[in-house]
Amino acid sequence: MRPVRGMRIVAVVASGGLLLTAAACGKAPETTTPGTSPSAAAKYTACMVTDQGGLDDKSFNASAWKGMQAAQDDTSTNVEIQNVASTTAADYEPNLTAFVNKKCDYIQAVGGLMGDATQKIAAANPTQQFGIVDAKLAAPNVYPMQFDTAQAAFLAGYLAAGYSKTGKVGTYGGLKIPPVTIFMDGFADGVAYYNKQKGTTVKVLGWDKAKQDGLFANDFASPPKGKQLSDTLTAQGADVIMPVAGGTGLGTAEGSAAAGAKYATIWVDTDGCVSTQYCAGLLTSVQKNIADAVRDAVLKGAKKQSLKVEDGFIGTLANNGVSIAPYHDFDGKINPALKAEVDKLKADIISGAVKVESPSQPK
Repeated sequence: MRPVRGMRIVAVVASGGLLLTAAACGKAPETTTPGTSPSAAAKYTACMVTDQGGLDDKSFNASAWKGMQAAQDDTSTNVEIQNVASTTAADYEPNLTAFVNKKCDYIQAVGGLMGDATQKIAAANPTQQFGIVDAKLAAPNVYPMQFDTAQAAFLAGYLAAGYSKTGKVGTYGGLKIPPVTIFMDGFADGVAYYNKQKGTTVKVLGWDKAKQDGLFANDFASPPKGKQLSDTLTAQGADVIMPVAGGTGLGTAEGSAAAGAKYATIWVDTDGCVSTQYCAGLLTSVQKNIADAVRDAVLKGAKKQSLKVEDGFIGTLANNGVSIAPYHDFDGKINPALKAEVDKLKADIISGAVKVESPSQPK
């Protein structure tokens, strides 16, 4: 959920030292005849820089790190991984540069907020291989991993409209940037599609797709701000809320999991029932399969396969790059007919019978 192609974010520059997080290093190669086992392969170092949400954001940074760990665990290669957390935007360039200087084979940037910094460092180091989640850059040595989350959010919007008892659902974002607004576009269109099919008038609070404007926390790491925004939306009648705001959304999820909660939450990026402790309040999650995309990119690099920009990954419903999570604690609370409609809608989006469009979709 971060800015993409050609966007520039003016960040408040704060001083901050470079703190290298303890690396989860792979086992040392065993002594064998070269070429006789995977452990004899040359070491391939993959190094990840988080954005400001940190490694434990319960969202896309954590998911990217899971992918790095999966690459390290793959026995067909000899991948060793490291990470460093960014606490402000001012950390991006020095963190990326530090890994260039450490001669990492592959450097993973997480989130489009890192786009400008990654573009700059990649251009200055044209032989260094980078990857980035939620962006596609001009530099030929940066492998892009993008996700058409509008498709999965469309399903979530339809589900929310069918589940709502008040006829009002809400959403808010961390920042008004394409990797955020693409979720909000899909969600709003899913509600509109439900209204068209059912002759209802469920209203979306927090986002106007036509105007491309809505409600934003201007923060991806402040649960108190998330709580404040969800309180605002519930006061206006919303009984389902989808925060597209990283760690800020935890304030919304926590509120929906509390006893006597007036609303349900739709989590994003990961299955919130797995990544957070607030499953009791989660209707579903709009997932990006970041972990597999990152794992596959690292393994391609380790196996000397192509990481060209034109070969970059775009996640869709068809390739399981995006999806909605199981209903978990809400499974028995959702009308079976509504579940069936969501399943059919997924098939119709995959077949092209239903078109999902957003100005922020990856290309």
